[in-house]
Amino acid sequence: MSIESVLIIGGGLSGFTTAKELRERGFAGMLSIIDPEGMPYDRPPLSKDYLAGSKDATGIALAPASWYEENHVTIVTGTVAALDPDAGTATLKDGRVLAADRLVLATGGKARRLSIPGGDLPGVLELRTKNDADRLRSLLAPGVRLAIVGAGLIGAETASSARGFGAEVTLVDPVEIPLVPVIGEVLATRLHAMHAEHQVRTVTGIPEEITHDARGYRLALSTGETIEADVVLVGIGITAATELAEAAGLDTDNGVLVDERGATSHPRVFAVGDSARTRLADGTLLRRAEHWEHAMNAGSSAAAAILEQDLPVHGASWFWSDRHGVHVEGVGSMHGEGEHIVRMLDGVPIAAFRLDEAGLMLGAAAIDGGLTVRAARRIIDRLIKVDALALADPATPLKKLAR
Repeated sequence: MSIESVLIIGGGLSGFTTAKELRERGFAGMLSIIDPEGMPYDRPPLSKDYLAGSKDATGIALAPASWYEENHVTIVTGTVAALDPDAGTATLKDGRVLAADRLVLATGGKARRLSIPGGDLPGVLELRTKNDADRLRSLLAPGVRLAIVGAGLIGAETASSARGFGAEVTLVDPVEIPLVPVIGEVLATRLHAMHAEHQVRTVTGIPEEITHDARGYRLALSTGETIEADVVLVGIGITAATELAEAAGLDTDNGVLVDERGATSHPRVFAVGDSARTRLADGTLLRRAEHWEHAMNAGSSAAAAILEQDLPVHGASWFWSDRHGVHVEGVGSMHGEGEHIVRMLDGVPIAAFRLDEAGLMLGAAAIDGGLTVRAARRIIDRLIKVDALALADPATPLKKLAR
């Protein structure tokens, strides 16, 4: 069957990349992106540059308006209410019906809410959209008490940005040292200590109730402590937005189930990004990935599959984060058994690595060490055996080990 039209539902990075890759791979048919917010934009800056005000809406756009005109990509502002995979149609809430030969679900994720009394209070904020960031920014000012539940990437980044407004920030997390599975214990400990250095208070505990009165919010923790705040933000991860897929009869399990191409259980529908979860040929379900680069890679793979072209080859998974003036990157997996090696400089940990029994690198992370992580990725992808002592030596450039 000749593919003459593709309809992408969701304007995040994965949906945009699918459209971009389709055009770059020679697709000349009708191509549309539907999103409630209209023009696609990049979401990582929402907790960083955009929240801080150093970038505006234009600065986080994934492409200028001229790109869509030049590439004949139609942006449809609206919300899809239902899919009919057999007919290849998407019905919008306003009654419009759009049809295409292939449908791509790029619906992303929804902020996970606190399932506690008061967790659904109108003033308990989340940070998933530009509107969310705009609302939070409007509330930040010197002396404003901001309580952030969740000290992972989003929580830590937001805490850093909020300090720039002079807000008094408290980070609450059930884990004493967050991000250990992501970057290793030593680097995670250094990063966590930076909060105190920048006057961010960290509290270990689990919120059990949120109340609100004229004096503000009160978070009652499992430890018996109560935190008072003027603003509360919850950043405890996301849940996959699978409602459309479920209602349309597609296979789902903590995500829309797809193969390595992004194809769902219906031949006419693909799914990409945070909402998708890979199911291998033997039925094994992989963990749903939520990183920026994974979203981009999923879009490029789906575009190739739609056009029945060879799938692109992607390297080890990579992520980054910024907080308190430092840049953090990681590649592969730092979680699990193996030899964990730390690279120190003047007594300060700057990088960490994880090796298997054979000396093959499984993961790496670094603080202000982009070149180190880039070389580590090459080492992982090429299955290069490396010496543990050389990894620990800051005088040994990692690119030398990647040859």
